Amino acid sequence: MRSTKNEFRFQIKEGAEVPKFRQLMDSVNHAIAENRLSVGDHLPSVNQVCKEYKLSRDTVFKAYSLLKEQGVIDSVRNKGYFVAREVRRVFLFLDTFKAYKEVLYDSFTKNLPENVLSDVHFHHYNIDVFRRQIEESLGKYHRYVIMPFEHAEMEQILDLIPADKLLVIDWNLYARPASNVLYQDFGQSVYDGLEQVASLLEKYRELVFLYPEFTNHPLESVHFFERFCRDKQLTFRVERRSSAFEVQPGVAYISVSDRMLGRFLEQCRDKGLEPGRDAGILSYNETPMKKFIYKGITVITTDFQLMGSKAAEFVSTDAPMQFCVPTGVLIRESL
Repeated sequence: MRSTKNEFRFQIKEGAEVPKFRQLMDSVNHAIAENRLSVGDHLPSVNQVCKEYKLSRDTVFKAYSLLKEQGVIDSVRNKGYFVAREVRRVFLFLDTFKAYKEVLYDSFTKNLPENVLSDVHFHHYNIDVFRRQIEESLGKYHRYVIMPFEHAEMEQILDLIPADKLLVIDWNLYARPASNVLYQDFGQSVYDGLEQVASLLEKYRELVFLYPEFTNHPLESVHFFERFCRDKQLTFRVERRSSAFEVQPGVAYISVSDRMLGRFLEQCRDKGLEPGRDAGILSYNETPMKKFIYKGITVITTDFQLMGSKAAEFVSTDAPMQFCVPTGVLIRESL
């Protein structure tokens, strides 16, 4: 075992929201990621850290114990703590934690090597939260996997991250020719998906795209829905007011919101309408439960399991990535 490298020091900020034991852990993980600490390097003793940084023994011992549980460090009696393996940390930044995002997250974490740990955060489409989280994460992670959203300040914030460390996922926003992107197509894929179920849609007198005021789904999907309906000479409209939504017989609905899907099913039950016979529904984004609801809900969806595994591939191989995850239709009884 080698002695601790001279350049390594714990970074402790007084008054920070992050607990001090977590700051100690982050300092070790960041130093390993930046090659300032290597496998076999000694860490300062618990007593030494307590004295130098004026920390309680419980705080330091908790940090070392958790790092040991994670396999990052180990200890030998009378010789102290040392780095046990190279651990890389990944910053995973999602919008919200919905059911289909759980599929992505599960696939991502399962496909990471054992020495790669991910910290997941959520921005909920709040630009202030987005900026603060990014600024606080800079220089602390091996790779950044980020799901952005449309905002005037977004490109400037993303530029803070070194391009080779950043993977933009889900939306192909603010990408440059050399950017790493892993995205789904919200436009032509919607048109193609509607084409796949055209024969089922033709039995309805009207198609309605439910695009409620609270959704953050790309408006591009609405434009391609409108183009499809015009090309097929189908009667259609876009409903943007959630309060005005009322299921009508003979109408098929396209919903990008699971909240609106729930209202559709509730109203069908109350009105005695059979989904797929009296009124139709095509939902956006597959979730584990949609194949079981009302004999199954037809969905247009990208492959979130593939998106998760491809994101893990980017982290694991350090190779550039520009990949469009395919979108398709799962036909069930609701149309």
